Amino acid sequence: MNDKLKIRKAELRDAKIIADFNTRTAKETENKTLDPETALLGAKAIIKDPHKGFYLVAELKGEIVGQLMVTNEWSDCRNKFILWIKSVYVRDEYRKQGIFAALFHYLKDIARYKKNVAGLRLYVEKSNHIAHQVYDELGMTMPSYDMYEILF
Repeated sequence: MNDKLKIRKAELRDAKIIADFNTRTAKETENKTLDPETALLGAKAIIKDPHKGFYLVAELKGEIVGQLMVTNEWSDCRNKFILWIKSVYVRDEYRKQGIFAALFHYLKDIARYKKNVAGLRLYVEKSNHIAHQVYDELGMTMPSYDMYEILF
């Protein structure tokens, strides 16, 4: 990837673009339309409260071109956190240029040296074969269990 790519934690000034990316992701991956105001409030909430998690953004020439969100899950059997990668988005014109890989490796490098982190996880739509291939190429593996949920 271009050596001018900058990875950093998101700041409140980034919330509008993050919310826009989140609405685009929902439409692309699940054909869902998010309420833009709710998406903006949600982006601001996590940026303001690091206990909820954080966003990493990728910038080229001062423009945010990609993002991912990280949340914590406590694993009692490991006595460590699992970091969940969510809200992944890379602008169309920057895809297949290593933007997500750069975000992923940045997070992995940070997490690897934290003594209270056991690993990274993410979920992906079953039909998103391109994402499956990317995650496989990054060395991630498919666990042996399925996920169930009830959403309110």
